[in-house]
Amino acid sequence: MNKSEIFEFLNANPAFHLATVEGDKPHVRGILLYRADENGIIFHTGKMKDLHRQLTENPNVEMCFNNGNFENLIQIRVSGKVEPVEDIELKKEIVQKRDFLKPWVEQAGYEPLAVYRIKKGMATIWTMKTNFSPKEFVELY
Repeated sequence: MNKSEIFEFLNANPAFHLATVEGDKPHVRGILLYRADENGIIFHTGKMKDLHRQLTENPNVEMCFNNGNFENLIQIRVSGKVEPVEDIELKKEIVQKRDFLKPWVEQAGYEPLAVYRIKKGMATIWTMKTNFSPKEFVELY
């Protein structure tokens, strides 16, 4: 897969698992992608959450996306450093497209919404067919 195909796969399979590290303890949780393109892989969380604190303390992450098709499973892992994105227009765009955020933002405003982006990421693709092949990496940015 090339970069464009990887972005297409991520956007088509937006539920992913995100790994962070706090001290020497790993943490993994399911999260929802906002979008992936040449400008970065973007997701969001709340500033009151452990995830936000972990990303602030250590921005190194790994994301794991898969297509959920167990007969033809494809998994893409992306590792890199996240950076916070303080762009009010992007926050408004996200809230406009995510109804579950609207009541929260109406009550608390946009400040508690934390948006993150991987700007420099390295992807590796795994399939059952390539299970025992050496890993190949695709630089995303």
